[in-house]
Amino acid sequence: MTTFASGTDTLTRDALTVLQPGFTGTTAPDWLLRRLGEGLASVGLFGRNIASPAQLAALTAQLRAERDDVLVAIDEEGGDVTRLEVRTGSSYPGNHALGAVDDTGLTREVAHALGRRLAACGVNFNWAPSADVNSNPDNPVIGVRSFGAAPDLVARHTAAYVTGLQSAGVAACTKHFPGHGDTAVDSHHAMPRIDAGPAVLADRELAPFRAAIAAGTKAVMSAHILVPALDPDHPATLSPRILTELLRGELGYDGLIVTDGMEMQAIAGTYGIERGSVLAIAAGADAICVGGGLADDDTVRRLRDALVAAVRAGELAEARLADAAERVRKLAQWTAGESGPSGPADDEVGMRAARRALRITGDRTPLTAPPYVAALTPVANIAVGDETPWGVAAELAGLLPGTESGTFTGSVAAGAVLAAAGERRIVAVVRDEHRHPWMAALTTLLAARPDTVVVEMGVPQAPPRGALHLATYGAARVCGRAAAEVLAGVVTGG
Repeated sequence: MTTFASGTDTLTRDALTVLQPGFTGTTAPDWLLRRLGEGLASVGLFGRNIASPAQLAALTAQLRAERDDVLVAIDEEGGDVTRLEVRTGSSYPGNHALGAVDDTGLTREVAHALGRRLAACGVNFNWAPSADVNSNPDNPVIGVRSFGAAPDLVARHTAAYVTGLQSAGVAACTKHFPGHGDTAVDSHHAMPRIDAGPAVLADRELAPFRAAIAAGTKAVMSAHILVPALDPDHPATLSPRILTELLRGELGYDGLIVTDGMEMQAIAGTYGIERGSVLAIAAGADAICVGGGLADDDTVRRLRDALVAAVRAGELAEARLADAAERVRKLAQWTAGESGPSGPADDEVGMRAARRALRITGDRTPLTAPPYVAALTPVANIAVGDETPWGVAAELAGLLPGTESGTFTGSVAAGAVLAAAGERRIVAVVRDEHRHPWMAALTTLLAARPDTVVVEMGVPQAPPRGALHLATYGAARVCGRAAAEVLAGVVTGG
């Protein structure tokens, strides 16, 4: 049983309990261990904290030696957003690929296998799945992180994912309430806005969250978005109308509500993280996620002190803070009591899912010589990160030795690709071509070399083009492998 450091009063301990901070390094710093002893109940992990499964298991054991019921959270969606495999790419396709297959049993299997891998490393709380309906194809931050654009499809796969993940003993955190799919702005940079009416919101955005709640999701993450039809004055994270009246009251949700990262500019740039954190707890949030960018003891101290000061000034009800802290402890107790299933995990389900998601149009004749892979590379959004490799070049080089590749960004001229490729056949790899006008170079490229293969690894919107067109519905490593197998003529059983 965890014992807390003497001299930490209940109010201060509760203020620490509701924080979910991050840190730098692959071992726990002294300040973090000290805060766990004072009442901190959650820790958030990011790619910077992970070098290998063995190292991660040692890190989580280090945390539990200080507090045995600590919530160890991570943003592991699979697909494009991976922290476990940030340096290699994910072994599991993301939501959009699973939605393209539309087999809820497969989605449940993938989530369960991912949960097994997390649990084996000591991670018990996953900030996933994304339940956002990707109704705006120009959305810069959701895209392939969504199961799709149809509310009923997103709802059934969200429920399947929650069930699969939690059956492995890992708490699911369904996000981004009340729905981030119809936005044209990334909340990492500014405040997005959704102008849909109440009826559309109820039928579209809220349907997947109803399904997640019915499936027993242990947590829901709020979005830093303004939805005037629900609250014209406050973003969802800071809105009592959205978090308390709608989510708790009308939808009947009784689990943990955690905020999206409070250092994101939608909050930090408008309210500041201290004020924003106080308003979020007052609105009905139970846990404050911070640490993606701010990852030090000073941040924890500032937020703790802001919450304590707000209670003492009468700006935040002490009972509300105590209720939030108790919900955090309740989830920690649930995870501590979950041992997870025994027996080996299915390590091949991710590859099978990626193969099933692949959509192939055109001449499937395998390549007869090593090609030139031209990756037309947009800037990745912050949730995905620039450090995770993507594409088909590495996988194809393993199957067709001699394959060469190049990366092209910005206003690239098709001539640069043609010059680099020489006489070799070109495999042009794109990601959300419809969102990046500079990728019009592909049209020129296809006119010059109509035998070009096109691999779309984002949300496919344009009609299939090229002699062969492969849509992978995501850029996970397994998606690249599935495409490479087709190009190389590898026969698989998946």
